[in-house]
Amino acid sequence: MTEFSRLSLNQKTVNRWSMPEALEGCARAQIPFIGLWRDKVAEIGVAATVKRLHELELKVSSLCRGGFFPARTRAEFETHLEDNRRAIEEAAQLETEVLVLVCGAAPDRDIVGARAMIAEAIGILAPFAQQNGVKLGIEPLHPISAADRSAIVTLEQANDLAEQFPLEQVGVVIDVFHVWWDPKVEQQIARAGPRILGFHVDDWLVPLPDPLLGRGMMGDGVIELRRLRRAVDAAGYTGPIEVEIFNQAIWDEPGDTVLERMKKRYLEHVLEPVLEPVLEPIFEPIHEPKQKTQEAL
Repeated sequence: MTEFSRLSLNQKTVNRWSMPEALEGCARAQIPFIGLWRDKVAEIGVAATVKRLHELELKVSSLCRGGFFPARTRAEFETHLEDNRRAIEEAAQLETEVLVLVCGAAPDRDIVGARAMIAEAIGILAPFAQQNGVKLGIEPLHPISAADRSAIVTLEQANDLAEQFPLEQVGVVIDVFHVWWDPKVEQQIARAGPRILGFHVDDWLVPLPDPLLGRGMMGDGVIELRRLRRAVDAAGYTGPIEVEIFNQAIWDEPGDTVLERMKKRYLEHVLEPVLEPVLEPIFEPIHEPKQKTQEAL
């Protein structure tokens, strides 16, 4: 196992790159995994994406995103379900077992009702996902996103929801940006155990420049990344570690530059520190002075 054997580039980290550019950049940087987004896949199509993945010997750590389940009408809810079925089929074709769910927010202020719709939708979709060799990964979002992106805002909520379904169908995806602040986070990581389907790293900048586009490169913020990675490992997760950064300033940089810094920060802040070997000091042997002979006296 090499130091980068678990590293995955989430496409959003190099958002300006097209699908071919992202795949080729990932291969150039010798990053073995990539986390794909459906809109980027649609640029060239699933078949062309799969072909290029095979040519470059890259593996897909996850597909983002499914979810956004809550709806104002039953017809709209059914439309959301159908879109998620397509997402599941795409994940299967891309040969990843993880479809990341950003579950969606209340369309009409009824956050309790929204959570009920999320549970209903997952219950409908989970067997279909299993039939396609795909697991649904519930990603809890930071509470700052409750109004517009997800009514599931803690890892405890995500665990409660996932545990309603078979282990083979539904799990959780843990992004440090969303959970680092939670006093129960390590307890809930341990609870998630075999349901952990993904682990995403980035950083929380202070002050936060933007709720969506304010994520930082690892080491530029306040998150104890190594502590959370250790907790996830201790829970039994051995899969890819995705770097997922939403930040316009980073998006505006050359992609290859971003990837080189990403790899450096991954080593410095996510993995265990590499300790230099301690060398034993080398001393010249100390010789005792010879006793003076009788002739010398």
